[in-house]
Amino acid sequence: EVQLVESGGGLVQAGGSLRLSCAASGFTLDDYAIGWFRQAPGKERDRVSCISSRDGITYYADSVKGRFTLSSDNAKNTVYLQMNSLKPEDPAVYYCAAIWRRSGWDVCTETLYGYWGQGTQVTVSS
Repeated sequence: EVQLVESGGGLVQAGGSLRLSCAASGFTLDDYAIGWFRQAPGKERDRVSCISSRDGITYYADSVKGRFTLSSDNAKNTVYLQMNSLKPEDPAVYYCAAIWRRSGWDVCTETLYGYWGQGTQVTVSS
């Protein structure tokens, strides 16, 4: 059974950092693209960052470029989202998602992802 479990969310001051983790089970990261998405209250879910399967190419939304870094540890079957310089517009529930063997320009298209975690809340105080 494919399972994704996010952790690492919490409350941080603006300018601070958090590292989110997405622990995968039931599959190996080598065969799956992983995406991070976020949803703020009253807003649609948006893409944040994604990593292609096989070639490991990463995508970042313009709003997080230079501040967020996606990485993966295949030995631990875990994907991380390091979030630095957090801003008041970053609070949301952050979700990780998986799709089998996906790469290319549309790897961070939300509707392609079939497996989702339960989400972890990120709150930024100003």
